[in-house]
Amino acid sequence: MQEPAGGAAPAVPERDLVIDLARFFCLALVVIGHTMMVSPVLHPDGTVSSDNTLGNQHWFEPVVWVLQVMPLFFVAGGVTGLYSWRRLRSQGGSAFEFVQGRLLRLIRPAAVLLAVMFTGLWAARLSGVDPQVIQLLAAGAGMPLWFLAAYLAAQLNLPWLAALHARAPRLTLAALLCLVVAVDCLRGALPQLAYANMVFLWCAVQQLGFIVADGKLQGLTPSGLLGVVAASNLMLGVLVVLRLYSGNMLVNLNPPNLTLFLLAVSQAAGLQLVRPLLARLAALGPVRGVVARVGRRSMTVYLWHLPLLAAMSGLLLLTDLPQPTGGTAAWWWTRPLVLLGVVALLLPVLALFGRLEERPTSPGRSRTRPAAAVVTAAVVVFIPVADAALNGLTIGLLGGGAACFALAVLLLGRVPSRDAEAGASGGSGLPLPHPPLRANLEP
Repeated sequence: MQEPAGGAAPAVPERDLVIDLARFFCLALVVIGHTMMVSPVLHPDGTVSSDNTLGNQHWFEPVVWVLQVMPLFFVAGGVTGLYSWRRLRSQGGSAFEFVQGRLLRLIRPAAVLLAVMFTGLWAARLSGVDPQVIQLLAAGAGMPLWFLAAYLAAQLNLPWLAALHARAPRLTLAALLCLVVAVDCLRGALPQLAYANMVFLWCAVQQLGFIVADGKLQGLTPSGLLGVVAASNLMLGVLVVLRLYSGNMLVNLNPPNLTLFLLAVSQAAGLQLVRPLLARLAALGPVRGVVARVGRRSMTVYLWHLPLLAAMSGLLLLTDLPQPTGGTAAWWWTRPLVLLGVVALLLPVLALFGRLEERPTSPGRSRTRPAAAVVTAAVVVFIPVADAALNGLTIGLLGGGAACFALAVLLLGRVPSRDAEAGASGGSGLPLPHPPLRANLEP
């Protein structure tokens, strides 16, 4: 794979605090939402099942149109990813170096999570815990891995998609949308083909983030932005009324479909509409400090919160504490306590493993890894991730995934320090920030 061309990269702006705040909001909403969904049930015969309490509420279906923030997260990922790629190119970095850094940033914390889950669940199995309970915990705790698969697919394709965007932004986005629609049309006859949209759909949403990064929405008036929000939601409503798609955006999430792109358009325009207000909020010292701290550990929070929630819920079933039925008033009153429990468990995890999100950067004039090593690492990572996304997570896949991720980390090594190279060669490009690089924006 040759480094994508595309002319001189535009000047990269400083940190976009509004995008940082949007990503923080998305992460917080996902964690809160999951505490309202996971509801394990211990039956009289000793079996355990898990109910999606929030998803089963009839009133929640229209609400999730607003609360389904995963499209906004990928829009924000497109903004920050494009900034990162342009900054790296301005320092002479290659597409392989970008992929190397992105892979390391994502798979190092995931490798430790898989290894800890594999060890813990095997220990539980050897101690006599019912295999059904173990499989339920593995499947539920592994839900974040679908996001890892989708986000990796989008980010690793970013350099050449950015080159296409520089040449023909509208045509590139239209081509991706045509692929999304084609997959949606064929998913009835070929159900497994639907998972191709984990690449096409999220790359299209990421491409929308490129448009936001280029400031294309800034020329729209508030009434124009409201018109975009209304039109995208109206089109979404028509598709649902015609029964072409489900009105439940949780159902539409996995595998993803065209409805999520329409949500992304609405959310991107809505973000631009409230940008002045968010900019003032993000500039406040306390808000900026919290967003920065959480942003540096965002992947650790995302990957670990659901396994910790599943483990905590499973252990509570073994106690004599009252277990309210999901959806009852008593159950809803316990949700704040569950959220506090997850946050309390996350704190030591962040202290132990949070630094794994820092991109390991070699000092001096270290050379980047060979292209073959980077490509091999990407393939090694995608084998267990794709398997988990398609077939669910098992204990065996946890162990195999941890081994594959560890091998990929060894193949990738450390990322060369581009600011050191530029200084040694007398380069005039803007320096990269010193490690640790921030997770929410790596300019």
